[in-house]
Amino acid sequence: MAISTLLNLTVPLANDASASSQGLLMPKLQYRFRVSLENFGVSKETQELTKQVIDASRPTLQFDPIVLDVYNSKVHLAGKHTWNTVNITLRDDVNGSVQKMVGEQLQKQFDFFEQSSAASGIDYKFVERIEILDGGNGTNTPGILETWELYGCFLTNVEYGSLAYANNDAATVTLTIQYDNAVQLGVGVGINGTKQKRVTGAAGTTSTG
Repeated sequence: MAISTLLNLTVPLANDASASSQGLLMPKLQYRFRVSLENFGVSKETQELTKQVIDASRPTLQFDPIVLDVYNSKVHLAGKHTWNTVNITLRDDVNGSVQKMVGEQLQKQFDFFEQSSAASGIDYKFVERIEILDGGNGTNTPGILETWELYGCFLTNVEYGSLAYANNDAATVTLTIQYDNAVQLGVGVGINGTKQKRVTGAAGTTSTG
């Protein structure tokens, strides 16, 4: 079969509504991703969390509706928005690295032994970064197709999972994360198409143009 016929394996569009080649674009794949957490817990190195991720959810956003009643109709406006929680499922490793770092983060949010709370959010909030990759590895450095950066994160729920003699799966720890804001970045660029320069400090990671 001629290669040119593969260009027809897509939805037909008018010539002035598409590129010169109407072939189907390669999709982003769900299993090519990487999650990293900054200022999570106390330990400086958090790569073990990145290596033990099983699955992660991307952000979801909703706007509160505002309804204005007028003469014979209704006008609908977008009110305040809410970033809904995201989840990360981690394998519970035999060295206890995952549970150690999760415990450190929980202890930052609330000292369960002393029954003492953190003074302010900056004392325990962290940054979550979700990157979709292109499949590169080893000597072929992976390219980043999409980045979500979640700011002002903290744990709202930690589930240490169940155990069962009849189950062959790895033991897991599931984190539910609330955050204040999320920014979606494209391939190697940031807000308004500007290149991003990351500055990491004690309070988290910020991006400057």
